[in-house]
Amino acid sequence: MKQDTILILDLGSEKNSELARRIRSLGVYSEIYPHDIGAAELAEKPNVKGILLNGGENNIVDGRKIDAGDAVYNSGIPVFSYNHKGKTKCAYGADGELTDAALSDFLFGVCGCEANWNMANFVDDQIELIKQQIGDKKVLLALSGGVDSSVVAALLIRAVGKNLTCVHVNHGLLRKGEPEQVVRVFREEMNANLIYIDAVDRFLGKLAGVDDPERKRKIIGGEFIRVFEEEARKLDGIEFLAQGTIYPDIVESGTKTAKAVKAHHNVGGLPADMDFELVEPLKFLFKDEVRACGKQLGLPDGMVYRQPFPGPGLGVRCLGAITRDRLEAVRESDAILREEFANAGLEGKVWQYFTLIPDYRSVGVKNNARSFEFPVIIRAVNTVDAMTATIEHLDWRLLDKITARIIAEVPGVNRVCYDLTPKPTGTIEWE
Repeated sequence: MKQDTILILDLGSEKNSELARRIRSLGVYSEIYPHDIGAAELAEKPNVKGILLNGGENNIVDGRKIDAGDAVYNSGIPVFSYNHKGKTKCAYGADGELTDAALSDFLFGVCGCEANWNMANFVDDQIELIKQQIGDKKVLLALSGGVDSSVVAALLIRAVGKNLTCVHVNHGLLRKGEPEQVVRVFREEMNANLIYIDAVDRFLGKLAGVDDPERKRKIIGGEFIRVFEEEARKLDGIEFLAQGTIYPDIVESGTKTAKAVKAHHNVGGLPADMDFELVEPLKFLFKDEVRACGKQLGLPDGMVYRQPFPGPGLGVRCLGAITRDRLEAVRESDAILREEFANAGLEGKVWQYFTLIPDYRSVGVKNNARSFEFPVIIRAVNTVDAMTATIEHLDWRLLDKITARIIAEVPGVNRVCYDLTPKPTGTIEWE
């Protein structure tokens, strides 16, 4: 392995992600784990040069104050205790502010780390780890065509070649023209083994009448797995399922010290009886790092910098119980929004923008008559790592143009609103 690694153990801090990025900014790779990591899992981690216990206010779990286990304290690996008083006194530690000088001294002076965290080394290390995990066996990739799954596809193609089979499931919740684009890019341009499955009626049937967002996500995630299991039975020797899980997915799905914000289909929505071993090479990366990884792998800019898109697709932008008319209205209004952003020179400059439609109607006036139709909500945000986000301040003339087009071209819509809520208090998506 090329990269030295620092493990951050979550002892109740709300700033694990911030600390991980600080360490990476100093040139050292870092990964975040629960406080109770065991000896076996610890032994599996390559090139671990130090462990940082990251304490905080959320250090009570099931009524007891948490601490790292003996496996950590007795590992022989240098341990730094930050805002945490454990049962074992650490030789290195700090309370209050952790200065860059103290952090650097621990990384380089105590642990002997080299500043060798970069995307070239990360890609090389992940390819090696993928080869070790999969060997000469076969792996199935849930390929949505989004940035995360596309980068995973590129990594797996490098690592295992034709032992990778990509499955693109059209669940009816994709953006306009997206299934065709995915097939063209991966089958024709990247020469990947790609299976296309039309499962629109299957998914929409399962989602009929379901209005709870967590149930929707879990149904979509569970049905994905069932589709893959069915497809794997048609293929010989599939033992692994690859996913584009990234670290914000894990955080928002809940940790041992923090409640879930929302389940992600690839984290909280997986069925308990799944028959595959998971392959998740990006699960410790943030979104900006995933894009950098894609660039390192030679993916085209149009794929690396494309609009982020949630795994459950438009299912989380058609709020409440999904109906085909509102789903189609979301798809068409989203296409208008993306077209007008491109025309205005905002494509690639605004991190994420999309439309959504709630499950209620508003009174309006269309064609000199009363209308009772749905509103469309526009959301446009900027972020670095998807952990926090600010609102894009759009020109009013652009909003006027988008509004006029949506009202004129999308059936069943009589109102357009702009969401001004940052993250926090909102999330990037609504569900």
